[in-house]
Amino acid sequence: MSEEQNRDKPVPHTADKPLRGKVALVAGATRGAGRAMAVALGAMGATVYATGRTTRQHVSEVGRTTETIEETAELATAAGGEGVWVRVDHLEAGQVRDLVARIERDHGRLDVLVNDIWGGEHLVEFDKKMWETDLDRGLRMLELGVKTHIITSHCALPLLLRTGGGLVVEITDGTAEANKPYREAFFYDLTKNAPIRMAFGLSHELKDAGATALSLTPGFLRSEQMLDHFGVTEENWRDAIAKDKHFALSETPVLVGRAVAALAADPDKARWNGASLYSGQVAKEYGFTDTDGTVPDSWPYFQRVMAGEDPGDPEGYRLRP
Repeated sequence: MSEEQNRDKPVPHTADKPLRGKVALVAGATRGAGRAMAVALGAMGATVYATGRTTRQHVSEVGRTTETIEETAELATAAGGEGVWVRVDHLEAGQVRDLVARIERDHGRLDVLVNDIWGGEHLVEFDKKMWETDLDRGLRMLELGVKTHIITSHCALPLLLRTGGGLVVEITDGTAEANKPYREAFFYDLTKNAPIRMAFGLSHELKDAGATALSLTPGFLRSEQMLDHFGVTEENWRDAIAKDKHFALSETPVLVGRAVAALAADPDKARWNGASLYSGQVAKEYGFTDTDGTVPDSWPYFQRVMAGEDPGDPEGYRLRP
């Protein structure tokens, strides 16, 4: 049997590893949500290509040396899949094309594309009007959070469409409904609303090929960077509530990681085509929790906050199944 014929055969899987034989690309998997999504996909048996700019030898403009894509790949492998790290600057189309060509050579297929590229937290200026914001910083934010997603999808979708039933997940901050109020920073508002619209547009262009595109947001993410920002660890994270009461409803990156894995493994995922989802919503739908056994139902709470309403006690939105 030829290699091409072999690639067309159904991939083997088991009940506990429903993504065995499937190939995923998590673009922007160095830390936080991206790392958790790569690990969760690996836990379901997938081969996961984890990309980013920070390795043990190279550090991106974010300036963090404590997390690398090598570590992400190792964690995905330890979880039960096969993690593969590739250093990629997703603003460089040539590098992305080389990455996709490698995936094609190695496996001949791509089943899941997660666009989680960001790294622009250090650029956000919430206390300034659009015309007061440093233009270079604002445009760089759009490059990191929008242009990278476009380049990656443009290069990767032809391979994903070969398999049929593929999934594209655009990661952002906020749902379409929650983001109707202004996000208080012109460039950030554009950057975080664009992936929602990109997923919506792709949902129309992919549906005839049997593929699904959607956008997904975590809630108040207890990422490595956020824990450092508050000067706490995962063990004593509640100490930060005194500085920000909303942090009481925060969630670990594991929740959104499990959300991506659940969506990828769902044979009926096409029902979400074009949808704007949040991690807690997906958790309720598929019956999983965060690491502490709860489900932070975050965006109904933050939607009220951004609308200027009193949402009440954040703990009241932490569901305990």
